[in-house]
Amino acid sequence: MAKDIFHEHVKEALKKDGWTVTHDPLKINHLKQPLEIDLGAEMMIGAERDAAKIAVEIKSFLSHSRIYDFHLALGQFKTYFRLLKKAEPERTLFLAIPIDAYTDFFNTPFGKEAIEEENLKIIVYNPKLKTVELWIS
Repeated sequence: MAKDIFHEHVKEALKKDGWTVTHDPLKINHLKQPLEIDLGAEMMIGAERDAAKIAVEIKSFLSHSRIYDFHLALGQFKTYFRLLKKAEPERTLFLAIPIDAYTDFFNTPFGKEAIEEENLKIIVYNPKLKTVELWIS
């Protein structure tokens, strides 16, 4: 499976944010044809040293249309969410989007409504700085 153009940028951003990337990609074998979510990561938290586990689907939003990119990303997110809930229910699925897509699409009234109604978990990343700018959960 081809990696997103910003795959390594997001991977580095997560590491800078304190996450350990444990899977690249995270394979879900819940169908006849296995699916691959871009990244799996963990972070040790709390006094008991429990691990927070996430899965991250990375999107670049570089096509001619933000709404087209959104449709594709949302369909993929929903599919992965359903399968991940069965295969690894302890993981939280996040959609990683570049800061410019957040600014001019997800931070609009429509985008905010979509995040809420679809219960999207989002990581906003800066591809130039290779940093996480915002977590939306």
